Amino acid sequence: MIFIGNISAQPGYVLSGLLVGLLVGMTGVGGGSLMTPLLVLLFGLHPATAVGTDLLFASVTKSVGTSIHSVGKTVDWTITARLATGSVPATILTLLALAYFGATSKTVTHLISLTLGIALLLSATSLLFKDWIITHASRHWPGSGREGSAWRTILVGCIVGILVSLSSVGAGALGTIALIYLYPRLPLVRIIGSDIAHAVPLTLLAGLGHWYLGTVDFHLLGALLLGSIPGIIAGSCAARYTPDRVIKPCLGIILALTGLRLLAR
Repeated sequence: MIFIGNISAQPGYVLSGLLVGLLVGMTGVGGGSLMTPLLVLLFGLHPATAVGTDLLFASVTKSVGTSIHSVGKTVDWTITARLATGSVPATILTLLALAYFGATSKTVTHLISLTLGIALLLSATSLLFKDWIITHASRHWPGSGREGSAWRTILVGCIVGILVSLSSVGAGALGTIALIYLYPRLPLVRIIGSDIAHAVPLTLLAGLGHWYLGTVDFHLLGALLLGSIPGIIAGSCAARYTPDRVIKPCLGIILALTGLRLLAR
């Protein structure tokens, strides 16, 4: 298991968890898009350790979100099951590949950084053009029935499973946009709820796989959760007062620049 061993950095991790929690609470953007690049670029963690730790971090935070959506009956469990049908085997195969090639090997490290950079750019695009994507999907995508979208949903789950296992990014913004295209008639709140519910077993499975590979730092995980839990609560309360037109475009630009920075490493 990989540990940091730098006690002086602990307040920085708590503060990072707090800031990411605030942004997630205010904007709904997945923590992986923010936390993983922060750990790699700012704190200099090995990409595999950043991804593995963030996956377990996400499984805890998204469990809270799933509970809320479940109580509010905004989870379509059929869609969630379809996504999991594709993502679970894809995640297992990806983890087996990481174990075979070595999770901290030079080749895998480069692959993780590359995947993370591309996933961030895709997330930034979906964030910046989300309104246009929703309008385009509702007007032009055939999106007929739920049955016709079954195999496409499984395919989306497969792609998201690979992306999340390699980068911890993709279960939020990318999964939501894909579901909007596949189910344009479904209320957005149910799409978001279904996507969050699917992210729980996905990030937990991928996180446990990284733990087995030795790429999870539990001291770091505890520090991040210590800051993020009050951050998410505060951010959720502040969401109604947040200037959405300003925050989300700025966040999208930050994700795009971060993705380009990772690709240039």
